Amino acid sequence: MEFSKLLISLFIFQVFFPCHMSIQAAPANSDLFREYIGAEFNNVKFSDVPINSNVEFHFILSFAIDYDSTTGSPSPTNGKFNVFWDSDNLSPSQVSSIKSTHSNVKVALSLGGDSVGDGYAYFDPSSVDSWVSNAVSSLTNIIQEYHLDGIDIDYEHFNADPDTFSECIGKLIKTLKNNGVISFASIAPFDDDDVQSHYKALWKSYGDLIDYVNFQFYAYDQGTTVSQFMNYFNTQSSNYNGGKVLASFISDGSGGLTPENGFFTACSRLKSENKLHGIFVWSADDSKRNGFRYEKQSQALLAISH
Repeated sequence: MEFSKLLISLFIFQVFFPCHMSIQAAPANSDLFREYIGAEFNNVKFSDVPINSNVEFHFILSFAIDYDSTTGSPSPTNGKFNVFWDSDNLSPSQVSSIKSTHSNVKVALSLGGDSVGDGYAYFDPSSVDSWVSNAVSSLTNIIQEYHLDGIDIDYEHFNADPDTFSECIGKLIKTLKNNGVISFASIAPFDDDDVQSHYKALWKSYGDLIDYVNFQFYAYDQGTTVSQFMNYFNTQSSNYNGGKVLASFISDGSGGLTPENGFFTACSRLKSENKLHGIFVWSADDSKRNGFRYEKQSQALLAISH
């Protein structure tokens, strides 16, 4: 009798709470470490950066930009991307080499960035369809030439409204994933009203296609405290609800919560709350001068059983 009651209870439970309901599991701790590289042309190489074999490691090449690269004052090309990173030191053969040496390494490229030449790099599409078509074509060529695994979206200036940005970037990511060109995608917003309006629109429509949120916590004021950082982290986790929001610092110490002032204390706290979805750093170019000490410390923290 009791057994049949239990079965009936289970049946009722399944009717009202079917297993296939799309409740997204909350992201948990991860061993993901990511580092931007190549924007500052100071000859940093993949092989300079210490890689802990017990983490998942992503290099992010900075940047591919849809501007022409041949003129003195670059102009937008409506989705026809060119390489603007230090490709002499970060070449296709060097990508292949670091990936074959370290099986835990993947390499991505980042789109946009703050500036190009002497001016800002604008997201400036002529139309959604033409931009997406050009972007898919040009980026597929670059990604395949360089043996890359994913993309990161880091536009910071916009000549288009949030819905246009959302459709362009969302369709780009969807097409590249469907075509098997990339296996992951991330976005890199920061706490600015115009920036957030664009990325939150993208998240609302295409968040299920975005694997990581590289939130630029170092864009907050220099002198950020641990408790402020924790508040910022929780705020951005609700803005990008269900997303894997990564903790971050800038290695020149110019903003946010620095390693010297408690960044790893905050990370340990996040880890104890099961919210440390990974760490990323801007950038290897700047870290070269301090011997990558905080890259080592970040990876050591992530490598402890997550």
